[in-house]
Amino acid sequence: MPPSSKSKRIFLAPAPRAVSDIFEESDLVRLRALGELILHEDIVTDQLFADEAVHAEIIIGQIDLPESRLRQATSLRAVFNVEGNFLPNIDYGYCFRAGIRVLNISPVFAEPVAEAALGMAIDLGRGITRSDRHFRQGTEEYGLAANREAFSLFRQDVGLIGLGDLGKAILPLLRPFDCRIRAYDPWLPDEYVRALGCEAASLEDVFRRSRLIFVVAGVTSQNQGFLGAPQFASMRRGSAIVLVSRAAVVDFDALLDFADKGHIHFATDVFPEEPLPPEHRARRTSNSILCAHQAGALETAIKQIGKMVVADAELIARGLPPVMCKPAQPETVALFRSRPVSKT
Repeated sequence: MPPSSKSKRIFLAPAPRAVSDIFEESDLVRLRALGELILHEDIVTDQLFADEAVHAEIIIGQIDLPESRLRQATSLRAVFNVEGNFLPNIDYGYCFRAGIRVLNISPVFAEPVAEAALGMAIDLGRGITRSDRHFRQGTEEYGLAANREAFSLFRQDVGLIGLGDLGKAILPLLRPFDCRIRAYDPWLPDEYVRALGCEAASLEDVFRRSRLIFVVAGVTSQNQGFLGAPQFASMRRGSAIVLVSRAAVVDFDALLDFADKGHIHFATDVFPEEPLPPEHRARRTSNSILCAHQAGALETAIKQIGKMVVADAELIARGLPPVMCKPAQPETVALFRSRPVSKT
């Protein structure tokens, strides 16, 4: 049972998310059982931090935590970023030295994004959206003539770029199709990749030998724009890409170029700029399916954020390690380059 002492302070400031979006009242009751809960919906100023957050043992939210603030927060034991990424607004080195855990809630989005990615993949292969557009334009074809560019996911050669939470969530969805899956992830040993039922492959092999590729790698200082014209050119004509991680890992203009000339098809849920400007060429690019960064934004997933945070906060309060959220790792956290969300 969580302790009944009210000596602990929990500072909750989840902007740009709202408290009511991610925490049900039952979740807040559980947090209040751990200690004094301070709620704040707006941006945290230095004065507010000094008045309300400085004595917290747990901070929930993606507020700026440079060393100057962290040095004041002598009771701080854990920071939960409820945005979903490790952002460069925290002095992670100081946190590691001071024994402050930094966690994020990105695992809650793995299942809904994987589900959407599978839908995009089937659509790209079978041309469902393309057929719908032709029908509405009065240019539809029937039967085999409508499937000249189609392919089936069954027993298909599939590639994964990245094998983190999202990649691992896609794997069980592909099992019924009996796909041959090749995976490239330079942060993972081949033994780990093979243990998940994939063939560990080079980046070149994944692109050259896959009919369908899921790009699910997070953006880091090492891989920004690393998927570009050479990789797209090496794909067999008519192959497809599903991009559901971050747009910054691809050369987006090159992706659009290869789609426009019919070499590949692609579906994407992410863009270099969001919202996408009305005049952006992606809106006119053929052989594509465009979704407005909506794959993970299900109400059930957003509500799960609060439950995940509360469960780990209760463990930390009991002197136990968190198990639900993703911990920042000293070897890699400084490499991440994701942008913060501007819309929830």
